Amino acid sequence: MPNIKTPPETPPDSAAGRMKKQYTLRDPYPVNALGPGESWRMFSIMSEFVRAFTAMSEAGPCVSMFGSARTQPGEPAYQMAERTAYLLAKSGFGVVSGGGGGIMEAANKGASEAGGLSIGLNIELPHEQTPNRFSNVKMDFHYFFIRKVVFVKYSQAYVILPGGFGTMDELFEALTLIQTRRIRSFPAYLMGSGYWSGLLDWMRGNMLEKGYIAKDDLENFLVIDDPEEVVKNIKRTLVL
Repeated sequence: MPNIKTPPETPPDSAAGRMKKQYTLRDPYPVNALGPGESWRMFSIMSEFVRAFTAMSEAGPCVSMFGSARTQPGEPAYQMAERTAYLLAKSGFGVVSGGGGGIMEAANKGASEAGGLSIGLNIELPHEQTPNRFSNVKMDFHYFFIRKVVFVKYSQAYVILPGGFGTMDELFEALTLIQTRRIRSFPAYLMGSGYWSGLLDWMRGNMLEKGYIAKDDLENFLVIDDPEEVVKNIKRTLVL
């Protein structure tokens, strides 16, 4: 897949163009500008939900990709994420990431290079999180929980690569919601089997062995390292 120095232009009549034109504005009710008292915070929360839901309703079928912001472009996980996103976009899926660097950047880059919808859900953080330049639709979030709702609500599948606390948070929240049937079951794919092997051994040897989870719970995700196979599985499971 060729490297590019700048992201391709977004056609104004494309899904990305329509979303980008209307929904890259920041929150009109910033938290610090609201009146006194916790009740005023609801306006900021409602505003963020409304903007996100309105924008994402135009996105079509999407796959969310997660992984460490600290992964460097030369690392195998970065290349794996970029290739997977490229193939997803070529297959008609929008690709959604956390909008930052590392794996998030790789996902947005792959989707952008494929000419697809590349969405970055950026979170305001004091460290690390700088929006990458490859998302052709950028949305800013103040609240983690709203951003997490958007990831789940508008994803037809999850692709999860090596990462830290945030990546684990997204993985286990999705598995919990599927387990408890709060959301419909959708495919979750763990890429980078060497990274996940210790965690999976612990889940089988401790969580399952002690009865904290059921055997069927371990069937809610697959470990696949090959981008082509991941995309093939997603396409087979979902109908665009």
